[in-house]
Amino acid sequence: MGWWSYLITIPLAVMTLMWAARGSQLSVAELVKGGPWVLDFLGRMLPPNWAFAEKLVTPALETIQIAIWGTLLAMVMATPLCFLAARNISPNAFVFHLVRQILNITRGINEIILALVFVAAVGLGPFAGVIALAIHGAGMLGKFFAESIEEIDQGPIEALRSTGAGPIQVIIFGVIPQVVTAWIAVCLYRFETNLRQATVLGMVGAGGIGFELVGSMKLFQYQDTATCIVVIIAMVMLADYTSNKLRAWIQHGARS
Repeated sequence: MGWWSYLITIPLAVMTLMWAARGSQLSVAELVKGGPWVLDFLGRMLPPNWAFAEKLVTPALETIQIAIWGTLLAMVMATPLCFLAARNISPNAFVFHLVRQILNITRGINEIILALVFVAAVGLGPFAGVIALAIHGAGMLGKFFAESIEEIDQGPIEALRSTGAGPIQVIIFGVIPQVVTAWIAVCLYRFETNLRQATVLGMVGAGGIGFELVGSMKLFQYQDTATCIVVIIAMVMLADYTSNKLRAWIQHGARS
């Protein structure tokens, strides 16, 4: 890229940032002005009401259950779709583009919107959250699964096809062994994401600890709110630690 390209790109980037700042109303002055209110709010949250933690055991476990099933169902839905959405495996261009657009639509709808829809459909509770996470997660996992398939070594695929192997045999013996490690790592990351999202979905009636969080804020019980936040942070940190250990174990097994 020549120097003249920088003369065009840099001013364009600056103009874009200025346009975005104006549209999003970025203001350091407003942030400074609101600082005392933030400090007052934090002051009301301290110290956390540790007695309230006992009431959060069941909602916290419910949040984990929502994340587990949301991830599992997303994997189940994404797995058959990803083979149709991979350019090197899909039977034809029409199927490839159709499934890609389906994945784009499912991951393009935010989990909260999906949760609101399914709360209206199946009622308040964790089931609505599970469906919301599963549908959105299927779009995300399907995209990552398909992209990992497109990056595999084509040698084993061509060798299997030359022996007369059918599409199912090619997938089982030629594709899955090459992508399974990457798929597991992505699924673990998706579980971490679902755990964080499940805490938010509770705010719209989809169960979990988020329901207790928003309830305490509505009742101005800010010390209970602080306890909810501490429990959520602990859950996320534990999930992150566990998934890191599992990823390291899987990668070590794949190398050995």
